[in-house]
Amino acid sequence: MKKLPLLLSSVLLVAACANPAVIERAKAERAGFAAVEIGARRAVGAAPVWNQSAAELEGTEKRVHALVHGKTISADTAVQVALINNRALQSSFAELGLSSTDLWEVAMGPVPSVGVSVSGLAGDVTRTLEATVAGALLELATTKPRTQLAEIRFRQAELAALAETIDLAVQTRRAWIEAVGAFEASTLIGRTQNTADAASELAVQLGRTGAMNKADQAREHAFTAELAVERAAARLEAQLAKEKLLRLMGLWGSDTTVYVPDALPALPGRPLAASNIEQLALTNRVDLASGKLELNAIALDYRLTGQTRMVSDIALVAGAELERTDGDTETAPVLALDFQIPLYDTGPLVSKRGRMAYLQAANTLAQQAIDARSDARMAYKAVTGRHNIARHWRDQVLPLRRQIDEAALLSYNGMLTSTFELIADAQEGLESRLAAAEAKRDYWLAETEATAAIWGGSVTLPAGKEE
Repeated sequence: MKKLPLLLSSVLLVAACANPAVIERAKAERAGFAAVEIGARRAVGAAPVWNQSAAELEGTEKRVHALVHGKTISADTAVQVALINNRALQSSFAELGLSSTDLWEVAMGPVPSVGVSVSGLAGDVTRTLEATVAGALLELATTKPRTQLAEIRFRQAELAALAETIDLAVQTRRAWIEAVGAFEASTLIGRTQNTADAASELAVQLGRTGAMNKADQAREHAFTAELAVERAAARLEAQLAKEKLLRLMGLWGSDTTVYVPDALPALPGRPLAASNIEQLALTNRVDLASGKLELNAIALDYRLTGQTRMVSDIALVAGAELERTDGDTETAPVLALDFQIPLYDTGPLVSKRGRMAYLQAANTLAQQAIDARSDARMAYKAVTGRHNIARHWRDQVLPLRRQIDEAALLSYNGMLTSTFELIADAQEGLESRLAAAEAKRDYWLAETEATAAIWGGSVTLPAGKEE
């Protein structure tokens, strides 16, 4: 019976391979989510929420209702609601939870199996005790590197969740800007249409008195009709943009009673994007961080793979059988079909595969870094360029246009110019105001893209999960 304690001690040794610190971190209810929260606050100024129960979901719904129902919301509010209420984002958080479960399972170490059977024949009772530690040697040898690899995959899952959070925030802010910009255009057209409607009515009255022929009347009515079409198109664009915004915010039903401002914020005195945006991108982009982790994972994985090439279609279990007969115990080796064993292979095949996989990942990361730097430079040029254009419209074109409008109105009131000239000036003024509003919208969109250039980039998790 001396062999039995030895085998049981092997079972305990296998179980002792568990890493308590990693287990505690991985089994937490929201493992890894703190990193996502911190990263989101730094990147987009808002923190996501991970709803894991009906009570938490109900609390979030009440919070969302209080933030938006019947209110005119800012871009920051829209982003905050999206980060706590968008169900696709909640799904990505669940993916993070699955990754933490994978890490937990690996950190627990190998799970030994022990089987005990009792059998007897007529008049001769024989007890057979079978203790088998399935794959103990393999698991003991590879638990540490397997845990390290699982930790890398878990960290990549954190970055993937953060990338989804940042992307949603950027999309939501972009949708808010587009919706508000469309409503601003509709408002500008509406103001001009009021003037056109008055001129059209005046044309009708002049036509009745014979002071205006039918061709001139038709010209007035055509301008009014064209403005009506433009305004309808602007309203439709605004409604569609707002609907996209509501979808990103996860709103439906009664919660869609939400309003956005009629105009975008005023142009700032200087662009908000930092001049060192290229360095910020290299430091903060989540796709680059994930790519660096992938290099570590491949290096670790192929060092491991060199020792654990599996034998196809062969399964063996190593153990010992203790058979007790008439008070004596005999030990005999046992082979049974149960698990795959490693074929040690450190030859050229594995070596080349590892080198090629590492080179592939390294060059992919290098190109991602080049792309990130380029994205950052383009984003900064777009921000500064759009700001200059919008400022030119605001400081140069619109003041001149206001002078023209004021002079035209004085001339019209003094009966020095006709209604046609007043309407023509109004039409040109509308085009200038719409162009200025569009330039302002493009600037704010460029600022949003700058945020994406600094922090964004999609993170794709490896298809083959660890273990």
